[in-house]
Amino acid sequence: MNGLDWAVLVAYFGVMTAIGVWSHKRVDDVSDFFTAGGKMPWWLSGISHHMSGYSAVMFTGYAGIAYTYGVTSYVTWALPIAIGVAIGAKAFAPRLNRLRSRLHVASPLEYLKDRYNVPTQQALAWSGILLKIVDVGAKWAAIATLLSVFTGVTLTQGILITGGITAVYCTIGGLWADALTELGQFVIQLLAGLAMLIIALNKISDQGGLSKALDSPKLDGHANGFAGPYLTVFFIAYLFIKLFEYNGGMWNQAQRYMATGSAKQATRSAFLSAGLWFVWPLVLFIPMWLSPLLVTAKKPDGSDAYGLMTEQLLPHGLLGLVVVGFFSHTMAMCSSDANAIAAVFTRDIVPVLNKAARAWDTRTGLMAGRVTTVAFLGLSMAVATQVNSPTFKDIITVVIKWVAGLMGPIAIPFILGLLRPFRKSGPTAALTSWACGLLAFFFINYNLDFSQRTDVKLEYQVALPMVISLVLYILIGLVKPEDTPERDAIIEKINTDDDGSTAAAVPAQAQTDGTSTSPTGV
Repeated sequence: MNGLDWAVLVAYFGVMTAIGVWSHKRVDDVSDFFTAGGKMPWWLSGISHHMSGYSAVMFTGYAGIAYTYGVTSYVTWALPIAIGVAIGAKAFAPRLNRLRSRLHVASPLEYLKDRYNVPTQQALAWSGILLKIVDVGAKWAAIATLLSVFTGVTLTQGILITGGITAVYCTIGGLWADALTELGQFVIQLLAGLAMLIIALNKISDQGGLSKALDSPKLDGHANGFAGPYLTVFFIAYLFIKLFEYNGGMWNQAQRYMATGSAKQATRSAFLSAGLWFVWPLVLFIPMWLSPLLVTAKKPDGSDAYGLMTEQLLPHGLLGLVVVGFFSHTMAMCSSDANAIAAVFTRDIVPVLNKAARAWDTRTGLMAGRVTTVAFLGLSMAVATQVNSPTFKDIITVVIKWVAGLMGPIAIPFILGLLRPFRKSGPTAALTSWACGLLAFFFINYNLDFSQRTDVKLEYQVALPMVISLVLYILIGLVKPEDTPERDAIIEKINTDDDGSTAAAVPAQAQTDGTSTSPTGV
């Protein structure tokens, strides 16, 4: 990178910070900070939902998969997400919006203590926070790895730079700052991604174009949709995992739906995000599929291929824009995760641990949310420095195995608890399915050393915890139904259409319990 590239990068960081400062004026209470007060336009919510769904791991870990296996990187990653979000547009998005509009909560998990009980809410909250600290740590490590390729800064320096700037704008501006910066980041990535696509296609034009290039001996098997460990069973497992994860299991995605003005707008937001997931990853992946024809990766997993290609093919200025594109995805995901975690911690955990927190006024609650945001970012940055340790192995292991393997047990009680067909599944079903799913992940991947056995494939290592949780959640609900009038009333509020019949009234005690952790009157 030369002076022009650095100017582009510094200007980007400046604009992101300015957006955070401007958004500060729109944040008056915790509702504004965590759910934009329910005033976010559906199109901004949809773009934000999409942008907060992936990070620089796309340009490192998944770039390595694309370099090694080709088209399967899209078929077994982006396509399942697109399908899952499209399904969730009707099944989950409107229900998540009603959590805010009808139950008046500011955190996705606030409704769980009335839907199940406080222990269930706490179990899901604590385990989800710990998982996201590791997940976001992997994202910081990914962008720092790319930054080191272009600038030579160390991993720790890269983490401090990106994490510090993200902390500024998302802490002072809340969800509004997240969404608006994600809109700017989307525009930047649009320009950078199209530039790389055009240049890469131009480079292989003398080889007969894209279709013939994919048949090149250097790209042997790259045109196959399923390759390596990413086969049909992995696709099916990943589809189910992403169905839960991207429809609210990843709490920051739930916030985007909660932030819209109505359930119908949340549905439109989800369809927009799904459409982007179908199309935009193709633009980013095509140059990655062609990368073996253009560069030779230095790392065995090919995770540095896209960075090398960017450095060698792009002119200065445009190189800086593409590097900014790397930052945009990571900062979008990490800032949105930080906001979601702060919501869960301050709204769901602290009031249980400290009675005084239940009486916080608007100013104190907002300050607590900002302090928690900074604390989460600091912890995740500390984890990022250890992401290549023997415990985590490497970035892609954290993202695929840890997040995919643990997301199901944490998300299933939260997501399925929204739906009428699962109203009989109560606290016993929720806690048992959660605990057994987490234990299954541990035994499969570590205690029984299945990860070193060739007869246990990656898809089973990832899918079994989710399958175990799902089966137990459903079966226990049938064998030991725990539906009550209060729980049924809450489910009816979430499931009744905006223009449908009136939902069953929530009994007074349930309403009181449902707002006891919302002292600010959100």
